[in-house]
Amino acid sequence: MHIANELVLTPLASLLPIQGWQEFLEDGSKYLKTANGAFAKRKEIFTTGILYNIVAMSIEKFVMAALMRHGKLPYNHTMIDLVESMEATFPGAIADIREGLLQLDSYQDICDPYAFTIIEPNMAEIPNMLALAEKLQRLVQDDLTVNV
Repeated sequence: MHIANELVLTPLASLLPIQGWQEFLEDGSKYLKTANGAFAKRKEIFTTGILYNIVAMSIEKFVMAALMRHGKLPYNHTMIDLVESMEATFPGAIADIREGLLQLDSYQDICDPYAFTIIEPNMAEIPNMLALAEKLQRLVQDDLTVNV
């Protein structure tokens, strides 16, 4: 809202949650549980590319749950857009995992179907990805518990 060329910000407390945020939180937890279990069991079907994508889905679901709970949506669903939306809504909350989250975008750039890039992470990188998702899960659950 603009008043005489002055930007007036709406306090988060006045925003209404977007319905369905609870399902996003639950789905994120399920994806993360699947990724952790698959990594622990090391079944061949769960390649590093598949593990990466399951972890990325859990992160996306956690971000969406947090944003929707606060009446917000990201501009897009690339990791950079998710990170920027989280930073705008929760300044400083993800500072310690920001770079790790952004690094996840380096494995896949699939926005342009004619010029996409997919890089398979190596198995040694998967624990760090899981740790990022777990940290984000705790941050989101803590925020949602406090603000529900």
